[in-house]
Amino acid sequence: MKYKLFAFGLSGIIIIIGIINITKGKGLNEGIDFAGGSLVRVMLKKEIPIDEVRKLLSEVGLEKSRIQEIGASKREYLIRSLQTTGESQEEEIEAHEIIGNKVIEALRLQEDRVALEKGLKDLNTIAERELTLILEASFPEEASAIAQNIFSSRVSEGIIQDYAQLQQERGISQEIIDALEGKTFLGSLAVLSKETVGPQVGHDLRKKATQAVIWALIGMLIYIGVRFKLAYGVAAILTLAHDVLITLSIFSLTNREINLPVIAAMLTIVGYSLNDTIVIFVRVRDNLRILRKHEFERILDTSINQTLGRTVITSGTTFLTVLALFLFGGEVINDFAFTMIIGVVTGTYSSIFQSCPLLHYWNIIFKPKKGMGK
Repeated sequence: MKYKLFAFGLSGIIIIIGIINITKGKGLNEGIDFAGGSLVRVMLKKEIPIDEVRKLLSEVGLEKSRIQEIGASKREYLIRSLQTTGESQEEEIEAHEIIGNKVIEALRLQEDRVALEKGLKDLNTIAERELTLILEASFPEEASAIAQNIFSSRVSEGIIQDYAQLQQERGISQEIIDALEGKTFLGSLAVLSKETVGPQVGHDLRKKATQAVIWALIGMLIYIGVRFKLAYGVAAILTLAHDVLITLSIFSLTNREINLPVIAAMLTIVGYSLNDTIVIFVRVRDNLRILRKHEFERILDTSINQTLGRTVITSGTTFLTVLALFLFGGEVINDFAFTMIIGVVTGTYSSIFQSCPLLHYWNIIFKPKKGMGK
């Protein structure tokens, strides 16, 4: 309680800077789930600098696409096109599908286009069923197993660099390699993933995500107001709103992408932080009966200190778990894990330095006649 004003000031500075950056600066980096667009993740056979990738996209009218380099190899990129407005949702999605294909074609080398014109199939982008049909002409009984083996190589390596790779790593015979070389070629890129979301779909998802957070807060306010008193509910909700605002501010300042997994993590943060806050509030309510002769601020301080060991141990073990998830969980859940790290830290901090001070100031301002107990 001694550091309550410092804590309020620190939180206020972070939130104000974040809000200014969101409203006047770069804003929030909305993912494809909310902004709509075409998201294509590609791996290239050869290194191409990001500036060269941007130049190739500019040549086909996609100069405003967002390009994110994955790793430091200059071979893997995440490219998101701008949203396109159509007359209907179907037209919007179709437009993004076309743009996604346009991105892939822009990054193809000229030799790939020549091979496609000759009727050859790109082994790095061909579908498994289509490859099976090609192989059935020469190897009718083994075609499906061979195609599956080749696709396993593509999944594990990202891209097939040469036919010798299939022979050495997958045990594909020279006879099969010869047959493949006559009907396929190894393109300069492989599409690791491709997503398409229309702007209207993104707008609906953004609206529902916002509603989910708001309704969660309202539900918690009602529960805590009934279980304790209105003051406790208001203090808890303001604490949770603080956690959400801090998280959004950090995402804005770090320019990380806001997507549906991040919203899921925020809702998890809300629940986690509330659990911590409730433990302290229960102790406050008990101490109001035990330490009734003490000042309310001292009771709050005592309650926080009595539950501090539990708070630190619980948060510490959770933090180690989400840190491992962030470091070793891979690219797909990186944003989710990052959100959880922020949430565990801010949730613990707000439970200790925000929730009880808010109760303290409520008590000063409104001076409840029946006290703060149940």
